[in-house]
Amino acid sequence: MSAYSSDFLVELASRGYIHQCTDDGALDAAAAKGPLSAYIGFDCTAPSLHVGSLIGIMMLRKLQQTGHRPIVLMGGGTTKIGDPSGKDESRQLLDDARIQLNIEGIRQVFAKFLTFGDGPTDAMMVDNADWLDDLNYIAFLRDYGLHFTVNRMLTFDSVKLRLDREQPLTFLEFNYMILQAYDFMELKRRHDCVLQMGGSDQWGNIINGIELARRVDGAELYGLTTALLTTSSGAKMGKTAEGAIWLNEDMLSPYDYWQYWRNTEDADVGRFLRLFTELPLDEIARLEALEGAELNDAKKVLASEATALIHGREAADRAAETARQTFEQGAMAEGLPTVELPRAELDAGLGLLAAFVKAGLAGSNGEARRHIKGGGARVNDRQVSDERAQLTSADLTPEGVIKLSIGKKRHALIRGL
Repeated sequence: MSAYSSDFLVELASRGYIHQCTDDGALDAAAAKGPLSAYIGFDCTAPSLHVGSLIGIMMLRKLQQTGHRPIVLMGGGTTKIGDPSGKDESRQLLDDARIQLNIEGIRQVFAKFLTFGDGPTDAMMVDNADWLDDLNYIAFLRDYGLHFTVNRMLTFDSVKLRLDREQPLTFLEFNYMILQAYDFMELKRRHDCVLQMGGSDQWGNIINGIELARRVDGAELYGLTTALLTTSSGAKMGKTAEGAIWLNEDMLSPYDYWQYWRNTEDADVGRFLRLFTELPLDEIARLEALEGAELNDAKKVLASEATALIHGREAADRAAETARQTFEQGAMAEGLPTVELPRAELDAGLGLLAAFVKAGLAGSNGEARRHIKGGGARVNDRQVSDERAQLTSADLTPEGVIKLSIGKKRHALIRGL
């Protein structure tokens, strides 16, 4: 199945993680010899990471499970600048206190996926502020700036995309790629780290680090990226119309996290089972071969397995049971009141205010508006704030219903026919 000999690359390849690798033959040989150290960097721009970072977390988990040492690099230093990759504008700059609070929040997630300690394969978390904060800028430019040409830096996607869209790129942000390259070299010096992993938008930054360490220290380093993850319809992973899918429980409940995976598009089920669960590959092959209504069973397995990894099996089971009662049991007989509407009516757009009135949760548009303004109205368990919003068939859950709620105890379903 795989041309690789190391457990690490065999596992990554079989589950579809690998997009680019600088020298996969040499990396495979190094990984087959014994424990090596690899890192992924994470910015500290919020107190939690979101689902868009999960593929990197899973790669570090696979690294440790196959006998190697993962290094989680927190960008306490580089967050003060902001990574321009994939951004149309500069990020808001954060102070040291906020960055530290964010690091503490993010730390909680990694404790669920990795085993930390002092052993040869135990994970470690480091902060690049430890070396970047004390840099002498003039000495840094003199020693390392000569290894970077502006000509080449202008060819990297993170710079080209911003300039092509005629969006300003500050000189502060322009420094980011040099500092990230320095991080890789510093991690090699301090912790014998030989591999940097990340999304494909980081490819240029990773190559910079490999070349800098080779020129300055004669070190041999490697880079490996995954494809930037989007759904089959082109949506970016980790973001929905309602907001980010956060990994910390205090920012997104296990039930809402379960529902996010439960609503996976049909074409993505097999791919996401391989990337975001630890089910055996033959079981995944069976699940992704299901068709029609049976594919919903595969989505429930995906939701439960992905939720169990981060929130625990008990929370995943509770979320699955809540969903069953709400959307399946409640939608049938005397549970939740149900209003049936032709899909054509939904396709044409049903005003949010009218939906709450039609479902019997509000006596008038004015009453529905007051509930929305007061923060008590929810659609599919997510708070809504735009009274002018339209519900369409795209809002139907895989069970063919839209759940409307006022407060915690009043619910109704709109079923599309």
